[in-house]
Amino acid sequence: MRVANTSTDNGSRLAVEHAGSWRLISAPDAPASVDELVRGGDAARQRVAQLAPSGEPVAEEALGLCIPSPQKILCIGLNYRRHAVEANMPLSPTPVIFAKFNNTLIASRQPVGLPTTGEAYDYEAELAVVIGRRAVNVSEESALDYVWGYCNCNDLTERELQNRTSQFILGKTLDGFLPVGPWLVTADEIGDPQQLPIRCWLNGELRQDSNTSDMVFSVREIISYISRYLPLEVGDIIATGTPGGVILGRDPKVWMKAGDVVDVEVGGLGRLTSPLVTAAW
Repeated sequence: MRVANTSTDNGSRLAVEHAGSWRLISAPDAPASVDELVRGGDAARQRVAQLAPSGEPVAEEALGLCIPSPQKILCIGLNYRRHAVEANMPLSPTPVIFAKFNNTLIASRQPVGLPTTGEAYDYEAELAVVIGRRAVNVSEESALDYVWGYCNCNDLTERELQNRTSQFILGKTLDGFLPVGPWLVTADEIGDPQQLPIRCWLNGELRQDSNTSDMVFSVREIISYISRYLPLEVGDIIATGTPGGVILGRDPKVWMKAGDVVDVEVGGLGRLTSPLVTAAW
């Protein structure tokens, strides 16, 4: 199942892909958004599947955010070997975890504003995981049972701010700096998350070309590790790291700027497109 939110005259509603087209889910007893669908469990998924064939058509271009409102957005740093090398940083014996906030979430095709206070803007194509069940101290063997679905994400970063101190957070949490989408795909349609091609284009030029099999810590390991220390709640998002090929590792470094367009594709998750503009501040 592929799902996203879409805007209507009555506010945001849930849209689901059925037989190659997108359909509006609008019955009174149906989930009204991706958030309600994810939190509604199996019963909500079954209801949406029943309603999809009769839903009103929705243009793909009208799709908005494809993820719920997460309590936590957790990101994994240096989780591909080539990226650690190009960043001139050693591999960690345990996952490197930092956070983003809800202000960073933005849908595919929505413009991302680059503040004039920075200039070292970089892309990071990543696989995002959406949690579907509360996970506390789960084993690696059962970890994928707690995944609701997957989507593309782009962990946009301002490198000077990121490296100004030992804490990444300032360079990672500017408004719109976690584009996601274009849709959320249920885990059953993806299968093994460690066998997905992952690619990023800047203005049509292929910049990152790898596979999730190259992760240092797998999705199973990441979920299990985090859940030992803090609960993963329904709707939480984990961005699982980026492969080599970012601007930080290039010579010369030509940072992104307003007018550029970044595209990300991970496996069969569609194409996430982010046009860059000058921020209003």
